[in-house]
Amino acid sequence: MSKNSFENKMSKPLVIGLTGGIGAGKSLVAKIFESLGVPVFNADLEGREILNSSAEVRKQIIDAFGESAYSGSQANRPFLAVRVFKDEALREKLNAIVHPAVADAFDLWISKSESMPYVLKEAAITFETGLYKSLDGVILVTAPKDVRISRVMKRDGVTENQVLDRMAAQWSDGDKLKLSDYQIDNDGKTLIIPQVLRIHDAISQRA
Repeated sequence: MSKNSFENKMSKPLVIGLTGGIGAGKSLVAKIFESLGVPVFNADLEGREILNSSAEVRKQIIDAFGESAYSGSQANRPFLAVRVFKDEALREKLNAIVHPAVADAFDLWISKSESMPYVLKEAAITFETGLYKSLDGVILVTAPKDVRISRVMKRDGVTENQVLDRMAAQWSDGDKLKLSDYQIDNDGKTLIIPQVLRIHDAISQRA
C-alpha cells in the first residue's frame, strides 16, 4: 500500500451501525449521539425520500408492485407495508430496489464526514439485509416486547396484530445480540445517556 493510500484509509471515519427492532427507540438514541457531535445517517428516512424523489426507483417499484404503489407523487407506504411485511419474497424485492440507492446516498454523505472519528448509520434492518457485514461495529437498542408494542401502537395508531406482523419481519433481539458489539437498554426505566456516553467513549478510543 502506498503512503497516500494508507493516509486516505486512515482518514476515513469508522462506520458504526445503530439498529433496533421496531419500537425499541433507536431514533431517540441517535439524537443523543448527535448531541455529542456524532454525524448520523438515517438510512430509513433516506429510503423514504428516495421512494418519492427517484424516477428510476419509482419505475421499478411500479413494475414490481403495480400502480397502487404510488398515490400521486408520493409512495403509498401503507400499501407497500401491508404487502411486504407478510411476504418475504416481496420484501426482498423492495429492498433490492431501494437499498442500492440508499448505499449510493450514504457514500456521498460520508465523503463529507471524513474528518470525524466515527459516524453512525441508523437502519432498522441492519442484520436482516446483511448490512452489518460492511460495518466497523453495531450498536443494538433493545426494549421488552410489550413496551415496544405499546410504543408503536401509540405512535402509529395501529393494532397490536399489525405491530406483531412488523416484528415478525425482523430478527429477534437474541439473534441480533450475537452479532452486536454494543447494547443500549431502552426499557423506559434504565437511564440511556450514561449508556450512550460509555459507548461513545469506547468507540472514540478505537477511532
